[in-house]
Amino acid sequence: MVTYFNGDYVADDDAKISVRSRAINYGLGCFGGIRGYLADDGQQVLVFRLADHVTRLQRSAAVIFLRLPGTHAEISEILLELVRRNEVHHDVYLRPLVFSNSERLAPVLREEDSFFVAYSMPLRRYIDKECIDVCVSSWRRVSDNAIPARVKPTGLYLNSALARREAFDNGYDEAIFLTETGKVSEGSAEHIFIARRGVLYSPPSTEDNLDGITRRSIIDLAADLGIPFTERSIGRSELYTSDEMFLCGTGAEITPVRSVDRRVLGDGGIGPLTKRLQTYFADVVRGRVERRRDWLTPVWA
Repeated sequence: MVTYFNGDYVADDDAKISVRSRAINYGLGCFGGIRGYLADDGQQVLVFRLADHVTRLQRSAAVIFLRLPGTHAEISEILLELVRRNEVHHDVYLRPLVFSNSERLAPVLREEDSFFVAYSMPLRRYIDKECIDVCVSSWRRVSDNAIPARVKPTGLYLNSALARREAFDNGYDEAIFLTETGKVSEGSAEHIFIARRGVLYSPPSTEDNLDGITRRSIIDLAADLGIPFTERSIGRSELYTSDEMFLCGTGAEITPVRSVDRRVLGDGGIGPLTKRLQTYFADVVRGRVERRRDWLTPVWA
């Protein structure tokens, strides 16, 4: 496998940084997660919403005083070339990452210390279950006024790791964060949608969560299907009384939720709105829906 390593494409084993790096010692960095899907011809790979992901990475880097090595078009081409050099003809996950690679002591962010890498890996299912059981975590989502979740900072994921470990230890598949004010925020690495009486609801990104590209896509896809959607704050008990619930994200795609804190939702299976969206999403990302082809960037000419 080949990795892009701050200006060069190198073998994975040669992509190494020092144990003294501020990225390791202090978590100073931000990243993106991007999927590519194998088209029905078995050869072409279609990268989902590449332009939006690169734009978000640019904005994230600017927020935390890091610098990307080029323009939007140049970063996009680095990622596409990475897929080509790895001869990918399967579903793939791309991870661009920019971080502070200074070896000096103390957590200080400086543009001149920026280091950019990107790697790829095969990825089919991120959560290997048809429906999952989740819990509301005792850990709270870090406030945007402390660490901004919208920039996907590397250091923030200690928060996610603690919540997910707690969930696993108690027999659940995933954790749900509340904000410090008690409103639903997101999963450990996914956004939340609930359905009640035929209407979809999702908390806004102002509830200390990521401005999710998959989430925004699902809102658009719901409109395509004529499914009503409302963005608003959601209380904890609303999770228990919803007819359906699913988590979504680049990795999770659309993952149905069976139960929340041992409360089974609906009939315990995949709800009808969730199923419609799952099927439509799969068609969109593999290039079968003409009106959404502009979301897809082909890797191979």
